[in-house]
Order: sequence, then structure tokens, then C-alpha cells
Amino acid sequence: MNDSIGADGELPLGVSLMAHGPVAGLLDDARLAEAVGCRRCWVYDEGLATRDAWVTMTAVALSTSRIRIGPGITNPYTRHPGTTAAALASLDEVSGGRAFLGIGAGGGMTLGPLGIDRIRPLEAVEKTVTAVRGLLDGRSLDMSSSTFSLRTARMGYGRPGIEVLLAGRGPRMADLGGRIGDGYVLSWIHRDFLGAHVEALRTAGAARGRPLTLVWSTMPVVDESDFLLARESLTFRLADSPSSVRERIGMSDKDTTAIRAALRDGGPPAAAHLVREEWVDPFVVTGRTDSVGEIVRSTMHRLGIDEFQLPHVADLGAALELLAPAFPKGEAQPG
Repeated sequence: MNDSIGADGELPLGVSLMAHGPVAGLLDDARLAEAVGCRRCWVYDEGLATRDAWVTMTAVALSTSRIRIGPGITNPYTRHPGTTAAALASLDEVSGGRAFLGIGAGGGMTLGPLGIDRIRPLEAVEKTVTAVRGLLDGRSLDMSSSTFSLRTARMGYGRPGIEVLLAGRGPRMADLGGRIGDGYVLSWIHRDFLGAHVEALRTAGAARGRPLTLVWSTMPVVDESDFLLARESLTFRLADSPSSVRERIGMSDKDTTAIRAALRDGGPPAAAHLVREEWVDPFVVTGRTDSVGEIVRSTMHRLGIDEFQLPHVADLGAALELLAPAFPKGEAQPG
């Protein structure tokens, strides 16, 4: 685990911002997260559904001074790894060394409208990470994969060692993250599988002799409006979940097909009613306004999770009021 959590006054919390509207509209949220003491600002990379992630992150970098900034998450398909490496190095330069890379295989909401198929996703993510790190290290690369090629490619700038965090909901991506990542984002994991994921990642990190920063991402739910947003947020996540997860909640192939069709026609709002009410609870943290933050904190301590990522919510200030008081600045890190 990352021993700096708490020691430098940062909270082990991060926020995810989604630029559905003009980029300027989310900068107040980024500044609020920094003022509260959040460690990271993640920016969704959702293709045509949002403003460009790298432009948005640059705006966040210019509007803040301390919070770390990175895509949450990007993928190996919509951008060539060389382009991602150049963008990451440029963001790191603009932000004064605050950039990190969040990467996963990408979901249907991002890739579908662009007509992109997820070809060999594990290989695509692994080779992209290898390429980005090599270019940041200043090496000249010749690589070939199912999704990209590099021919004597070299960047004359970039900071070696920029943090790379993988993300996903399935065991194979988690295994890859444990083998090659600096950290891993446990994104909306069914609570029955969360502990096993953490244990597997810790074991993988120990085997390679280096710790992993583990980030847990889900929604605190304290009222009906939170519950409705969680249903909407689960639409594309459930559609892209491993079969073992869908089987656990009783989600049929027919259900999956219907949700994907509704997502194509109208996005998450149009598909939310297809997410059954009983499917929501295993993926979120439910509690009262005066207890949900402590539930998050105690779960992190019990399982040994380093950071919590708050996904896009309608009222970031209210959500941070629920969570931040449970993490006093300067206390020891979870675990």
C-alpha cells in the first residue's frame, strides 16, 4: 500500500468528473475536490459521449495546483498508444508532475458508437502499457500487436515512472493489473467478489516485490435520488460485466441484450428502468447520511484498500460531505 496516504495531508479519496457539458462547468468541482484534500481527479474518457478527456484534464490542471489528474479510464482502442504517451507526458508537464494514467479495456458505451470491437483486450491493454512506459523512458520502440504498431518510435520528452493504474471488473484484467500495474481500480465490484479481488491483487504485488495502490470505486447511496442514479450508472457496467457477475444476480442474456439495445437508443437514462431494483444493492454502499462514510472507511480498512474513487454524481459537494469527515487528515492509511 502507499505509505504516503495521510502523511502529506491528502485524503485517500478521488473524484471522477464527466464532461457531459462544457468543460468550464466541471472546473468548480475539480477545485472543490482539491480544497477538501482529495488525492486524485479522474476524468471519464467516454468517446463521443463526453468532451475530450485530455483537453478536459488540461483545463483541470490549469485550474488546480495539487490534486493528481488522470483519465478514469482511457482504453487501448480509441487512441494509439503513442498518442496516449504523448498526451500523458504533455499533461504531466502542464500540471507540474501531477499526471497518472488510468487504463482498461473500454466499454460498449465508449467503443460501440465508434464501431470499434474489443480485439484481444488483455493483450491490447498489456502492450499499450508496455509501449507507453517505453516511450516515457525515452526508448526507441519497434512493436507489433493486434491493434497497433510502432516503427522506431521515440519521444524526446516525458517523465519515466508516471503511475499507471489498470481498471476492470473481471478476474483476468485484475490478474494483469497485479502483474504489470502500479495500481488497480476495483470498479463497481459485486461485494461477494471484492475481498477475493483484493487478496489476489495483493498476492500478485507481493510476488513481484512491489506494492500496488488499490482503488475502490462505487456510489454511496443514502436516498432515493442516489438509488436512481446508481441504477442508471449500473446500466453499461452490468452489460459489460463478466458472466459470473451477471449469473450471481440472476441477469439473463435476454436482460443483457435489452439493456444494450436501450443504451444504443438513448444512453444510460433510457436503460435505467431495465436494471432491477434488487440488482443495485450488491454493487453500492448503502447507509444513512451520518454513517455511509464510516461504512466506506471501515470496508477499506478491513480489506486493505488504499483509496476510494467517487464516481460522477449530481452534487459533488454533498457527496464529499458524506465521505470526507470519515477520513481525518493525517491519520494512518487504510489496511
